[in-house]
Amino acid sequence: MIQTYSSTIRRKEMEAVLTCMVDEKIGPGEMNAKLIQTVKEYTKCDGAVAVRSPAIALEYAVNAIALEKDSGILLSALAPAWQIQTVEKLGYKPIVLDVQEENGLVPVKYVEEGIKKGGRLLILAESMGILPDIQDYLALGIPIIEDISQSALSYYPEEGAEAAEQKPVEQNASEGEGSGQSAENANIKAKRAGMYGTYALWGMEDRDVITAGGGAVIFAANRRDWSVLKKIADEAPSTDIMPDMNAALAFVEIKEFARNENTRRELFALYSRSTMSGRHKTYIRAPENGSTVYSFPLVLNSGFKDVKAYAQKKGIEVRQAYENSIIALRQETLASECICANSLLLRCALFPLYPRLGQKDAARIVKVLSSLP
Repeated sequence: MIQTYSSTIRRKEMEAVLTCMVDEKIGPGEMNAKLIQTVKEYTKCDGAVAVRSPAIALEYAVNAIALEKDSGILLSALAPAWQIQTVEKLGYKPIVLDVQEENGLVPVKYVEEGIKKGGRLLILAESMGILPDIQDYLALGIPIIEDISQSALSYYPEEGAEAAEQKPVEQNASEGEGSGQSAENANIKAKRAGMYGTYALWGMEDRDVITAGGGAVIFAANRRDWSVLKKIADEAPSTDIMPDMNAALAFVEIKEFARNENTRRELFALYSRSTMSGRHKTYIRAPENGSTVYSFPLVLNSGFKDVKAYAQKKGIEVRQAYENSIIALRQETLASECICANSLLLRCALFPLYPRLGQKDAARIVKVLSSLP
């Protein structure tokens, strides 16, 4: 059975983790600092902290923004369920927003409505690696935490006439180096995902684009916001900080990102062609290459159970794309308000797409995609 999810762990990743174990440096230390430095180099952020979970990262960011306790925090219905649980734990009012079907993102007009209901902070989930038109959200004038767990290392093209000509940062695939070049060094005047928000939440759980085996990085684009976050991080208990074993894995994953992303793009193009003449459609993605390929979501024109059963007979596991989302957790109370998100919960299927897939398995998936009921 070809599994829907599979972390891409190669020898380099395993050696990095084993080195920590052999050297008995498994707690927070040198590799944590090395990971943070790498994040700063790749994103050009001013400062970052690597912690044990995305929930802890979100808590740090919200505390740094220092909202009044009766404030509302705006969330996408398709965001991971731990986000609403963390917001409630912190004592804020979650305001869950519906999405648009063509890309799974929260429309600006819904954010505007949420602000009228008391929303004072937006957690912008960049679902399935698709980047929003960020300037439209910034114009609303409230703080934004970009959740880049699925859009990590994607970039926003430069605004203006040159945007259509921008190219992604290239990497020497054989050596796994070079993806750390800044956009400026590669003659790309662009910002990485996360660099427009007040803070960026970079989840590194097992199903995220970059995995640490568990954990997250929270970073600030500018010095002013970093100084506030740094004070919170400096006073944090050591049990909040990402251990070196996890940091070592994430460090190598970032270094290998460009090579893995090239493979994901090839598979995505292959899958997309196989579904063009069918009834089921994938999300609309910008024509430029900035967005990261997270996986292959397919919005079904038929029942999920039928498609799942059909794929399973062919040896392919298909899962609901948003099985761990807010709408899945609170479907009974949110379904009537978040109609599109509820529809995507029921109809959006995720097919296996990851660098470890061989040509034979990829061909099997293409065959199934082209013949879905």
